[in-house]
Amino acid sequence: MRVYLTRTGVVETVPLEQYVTGVLAAEMPADFELAAIKAQAIAARTFIVQRLAAGEPSGTGSKDADVNDTANHQVYLPRAELEEWPSRGKGAELEKLRQAVRQTAGIVMTFRGQPITASFFSSSGGYTENSEEYWSLKIPYLRSVPSPWDAAINPNNRETVEMPLTQLYAKLGQKVPEPVQTALAALDQGEAQAKAAASKLSADKLFKILSWTTGRRVKEIRIGDKVYTGREVREKLDLRSSQFTLAVAGDTVKITTYGYGHGVGMSQWGANGMAKEGYTTTQILKHYYTGISFQQVSHFLK
Repeated sequence: MRVYLTRTGVVETVPLEQYVTGVLAAEMPADFELAAIKAQAIAARTFIVQRLAAGEPSGTGSKDADVNDTANHQVYLPRAELEEWPSRGKGAELEKLRQAVRQTAGIVMTFRGQPITASFFSSSGGYTENSEEYWSLKIPYLRSVPSPWDAAINPNNRETVEMPLTQLYAKLGQKVPEPVQTALAALDQGEAQAKAAASKLSADKLFKILSWTTGRRVKEIRIGDKVYTGREVREKLDLRSSQFTLAVAGDTVKITTYGYGHGVGMSQWGANGMAKEGYTTTQILKHYYTGISFQQVSHFLK
């Protein structure tokens, strides 16, 4: 395994299972349940094995690397940093990650005999997403499934951000519509004018959610004179999720998001919630990845 370390420009060569340990250290809290960490280990291993077996070298940042250490592939903690954990009082956490890797050594998820694209994300707002409703490709094992555990155990599953209405339009690449400009100006022109202006600046007049995805995220929304996908709004406004609601108070828009990430594949917080309820690693993975099987990596890499 050759990993391009973006901060130093060095290509680090490590065995496959060491790479999986580095991904676990970067991608999932070590205080999660062991069954959830083992699920993450299998997902991380499957991701890289699928990439290696397909001979897909693109986007690494170096012609000598198989992957880089960013979320473009999988976030990875370099071996030197991981080896410092015991001296920083994190020896037990490191051993737990290594235990998860040992207990799942060589296992990958497959569909119709081939390693899957094992996408995962932090937390959901209650359901995962069909692959084609966030990306363009329909993948049979990446189906929307319920994930009620996230909200129950993740204290940060819901977040509200605020920004001036003018900033929202700017981030979306729009000019502030004239009626909105007029209403904003009227907010400072006395009580009667402000009250009338506020009624014109209500969320139901400024924004209209046109459709929802199967996973209960915003599919399309009209803002101003343009229609955006929920993903476009999430990316342009730097939101945690495309599952969101909007409210307006004066000249400020409040956007509440539910969950964190693209929503396709395994929810990490959902996996931890399942593990807390006694579900096994296999049960967790078969819940989030529809119709998958398991094989040894030796079937795909020599």
